[in-house]
Formats: sequence, C-alpha cells, structure tokens
Amino acid sequence: MAVKEIKSGIYWVGAIDWDRRLFDELIPLPDGTSYNSYLIKGTQKTALIDTVDSTKKEELIKNLKDIGVTKLDYIISNHAEQDHSGTIPKILELYPEAKVVTNGKCKDFLKELLLIPEDKFIVVIDRDTLSLGDKTLKFIFTSWVHWPETMVTYYLEDKILFSCDFFGSHLATSSLYAKEGGKLLESAKRYYAEIMMPFRTAIRKNIEKISELGIDIMAPSHGPIYKNPDFIINAYKEWISDEVKNEVVIPYVSMHGSTEKMISYFIDLLIKKGVAVKPFNLPKSDIGELAMALVNAATVVIATPMVLAGAHPQAVYASYLANVLRPKTKFISIIGSYGWGGKFIEQLKELLNNLKAELLEPVVVKGYPEEEDFKALERLANEILNKHKGMMKKKVIK
Repeated sequence: MAVKEIKSGIYWVGAIDWDRRLFDELIPLPDGTSYNSYLIKGTQKTALIDTVDSTKKEELIKNLKDIGVTKLDYIISNHAEQDHSGTIPKILELYPEAKVVTNGKCKDFLKELLLIPEDKFIVVIDRDTLSLGDKTLKFIFTSWVHWPETMVTYYLEDKILFSCDFFGSHLATSSLYAKEGGKLLESAKRYYAEIMMPFRTAIRKNIEKISELGIDIMAPSHGPIYKNPDFIINAYKEWISDEVKNEVVIPYVSMHGSTEKMISYFIDLLIKKGVAVKPFNLPKSDIGELAMALVNAATVVIATPMVLAGAHPQAVYASYLANVLRPKTKFISIIGSYGWGGKFIEQLKELLNNLKAELLEPVVVKGYPEEEDFKALERLANEILNKHKGMMKKKVIK
C-alpha cells in the first residue's frame, strides 16, 4: 500500500498482507493483517520504527524510496519477533550508517534471531529519549506485552504512541485510521484473546504506565491507527478486569452421539435458566472464536467422549488452549461419556491447572445417557446458575 502521512514528517511505510490466513502456523487470520512500519523525519535525524515481515520487505523498501529516504540514522526495534524485525538486516544493508535502537533484551534476541552484529546497536533504558532535531522519541518498556523485551515508542511533540503489539489487531484494510465499530472491536478482541490474554497482569500494569503520557494517536504494529485511543484502551480495561459475564463456553466433541445428546440437553437447560451459552463443536470450530469467547465467560465446560483411556484429542487441545490463555473464568466442569473405562477427568483437570477456577462436579456417563444422567446435567446447570447468581451479588459478574 502507498505511503501515508500521519502528521508532518511522520509516515506510515508498512505493508498490508491481504492474503495471510495463518499466523505462527497456529492463529487463524480471517481478515489478513498489516505490518505497520513508521518513518519519522526530524530536522537532523531520521528514524524508522520497526520494519515488516521479511515476506513483505520489497514493499517497505519501495515505500522508503518513494518518499526519498537516502539516509537513515536509526531503526527503532520495539519487539524482536520476526513480523516486526524480519527486514532489519535488509534495511541495514541498504542504509549501512543506520543503528538499531532497542533495549538490552531485545538486542540479545535480534543478535540470536537475525544475526545482527553487536556494533550495529544503540541500547536504551526505560524512559530514555532520542532527539531527531525538532522531534523527540521516548522509549517506555512494556515487558510481557507479549514478549519479555517489548517496548513502545512515544513521539512527544505530537503525542503519538507507537504501541507495537499492544492494542493491535490482525485486520487488513486500506483505511489508515480505525473505523470504530463492531468489526474493529471483534478483530481487536480476537487479537487480545489469542495473543495478549495470558499476560493480563502485565497489561494492567503497562496500561497504568502509558496512561501517564497523554496520547492523542495510537499507532500499533498491526491493524489501523486510532485517532481516539480511548476506544481501544477502554476495551482493554474491560478485558483485563476481573469481571466476567453470565456466560458458559462449551467446547465439545462427540464421536457416536452420546456426548452430543448430553450437550444439546445441557444447552437448552442453561438457556431456559437465563444463562448465555456459547457452544463450540471442536472439529468444526475456529480456535480464534473460541479464544474470544473465553475472554469474559464465567464458566467453561469441556465435553468429550473417551478415546482409548483418555479424552478425545480435540478436547485435549481445547483444554490446553484454555490453560495457556489463562482466561479469568471462575468455574470449570467436564461432561463426558465412556465405553469401558478411562481417566479423562483426571487428564483434563491436570491440563486445566493454570486456571484459577473452581471445579464443579463433572457429569460422566457410561454409554448412552439415561434418565439419571439427564438429572445429573440438571444438577450441574442449577449449580452453575447459583454460582453465577452468587457472583452477581458480589458485583463481579455483569
């Protein structure tokens, strides 16, 4: 995409990846993504904030040539992950006088990941500043959002925060600026759920840190730029809070109909009791949508048949996913069916040990569910309802 000017001397020079559908060979990208690189021209020095994924290096190089960049003094590396840093070696080749400005941890990562030599670095510490003449950059360390070395760059004069992965979204769009609404919020929430959710505590601290700055424009490394930063900051504050919603997320898989019969009955029970339900038939589900559903749900119920002596691999994967994403879920349970034995309850409980959630008594059926089994599902539905009501009284659920 063509170069776009944000403010006088401040340019977007990145690349749009319209066709990318998978990130890290794991995360679905239904709407593609962008790699946002920003050029800042001062009266004395010129700096490039982050580069682009190496697959898009030619687009970045063309953009720099199109605006007449013949000399580059600094490459600011906010984050060492290759979708940000992958083109740094090529830029250093084209602009050999440039120095990579970053923190000590990021320097070490870049040396290891991209083999950038020691003498190409300028190392900064938290809240250091760098003058470009009439423009000043300030570096704020935001560790564990979402790697240990991440930082953000603040342009003081125009109050622009180049926020790296913080507040980003995987959304390919020809619009430079965010169009506030459901689509943008969904993309940002998916991004948060898949990437940022395990780091809620760190994010909470880092939001407090950047709130001291005064931000007029938020320019992340993926997705559109925010002219109204409060839109995305307030969304994050909700997602990272301890408040949950009156919702039950049910990732499930069924092989011969027993588990599906129980889940169908269980869903109807919860709906009749006024509890919102989000079921995910795992072999047919988008894991990004499951991750989004986990952000605010009060309860998660994993449902699976037995396969050999354990849970179905799809249920194992869903449990692993929930465990590593660490949502603020307050209650968990398990529904399952088996033929001749097995220990999938113990297996799934172990897989979910990162969740600080209360385990509600599972419902396990041998063979096809009968009357007593449906009564057990009613017991579980009632327990979930009562737990949610109890939290409503404490104003933790909304």
